[in-house]
Amino acid sequence: MASLRPLRIGFFGLPLGALLLARDGHSITWAALSPVEAPGRRRLMDQVPPSRLLDLLLESASWQTQIERWLAEHPVDLIVSWFFTRRIAGNWIDCAPHGALGVHPSLLPRHRGPDPYYAVIDAGEPVTGVTAHRLTAEYDEGDILGQKALEVRGRNAWQLARALDRPSLTLLREIVAQFAEGRPPRATKQKEEQATWAPEPEGDGLRVDWSWPTVRVLNRIRALSPIPGLGLELGSKRFAVLAASPSDDCPRALLPGEAYIGHRLVLRTADGAIAVEKANIEQEDAGGFSVGGARLADWLRH
Repeated sequence: MASLRPLRIGFFGLPLGALLLARDGHSITWAALSPVEAPGRRRLMDQVPPSRLLDLLLESASWQTQIERWLAEHPVDLIVSWFFTRRIAGNWIDCAPHGALGVHPSLLPRHRGPDPYYAVIDAGEPVTGVTAHRLTAEYDEGDILGQKALEVRGRNAWQLARALDRPSLTLLREIVAQFAEGRPPRATKQKEEQATWAPEPEGDGLRVDWSWPTVRVLNRIRALSPIPGLGLELGSKRFAVLAASPSDDCPRALLPGEAYIGHRLVLRTADGAIAVEKANIEQEDAGGFSVGGARLADWLRH
């Protein structure tokens, strides 16, 4: 096995990625953390001097100037991005001898963009995964360095995101180790004809068409759960569906989109019905709160 030569790394993203690379023996020369609440910030201060640790949750003004100064004053061998929410400039990538890499939570070139979890579940795809790739000036278009697959199963968007964390970190550490061992992974160009884009859902992407079959409706609900959920309105009552299941407890006379309130709220689809298992009720005086199917049905009766 090739011997590992620890790398000097310029890191962008969530603290956990930097902490694990440091545990592998690499030097986190400087780090810019995403403006997202995430554990590990305090522990990372033991690895990186405060003067070379930029937390965008607390400070975002002129952060690009800070990075450019670090690149000039504290050279790195490799730039690594793990769930960084800002654009990394192309000229920064050129400053590191090994370039820059990131890990995207989909099997590129499928579902480039900010919300691959929604896109995969909404499309009903049985398998997704993570992709280590070269960073370029364009989002998620760089050459592929490695991939790991994962079955989607019945996960919602949040559950899928959490399930992909482990393979994402594993792949990140493996690819960085290959660079450190002097055997960088073979890069494979993405096939543009297979590329799809996964934007944040909006407009029709936040709704369902009740003429869809049951499976399609359930996919949309899982893709939107737990935030924002599928927004519905019955009479004067507004709520967001967070979980549902197929149901055969539905009067045959109902048309797609019509509701039946028995023990649970049931909604007709093109080929059957769904029963709401969990929902977030909107309350002007107390904010939203989640309830199960039976409690939702009772609330709707009043």
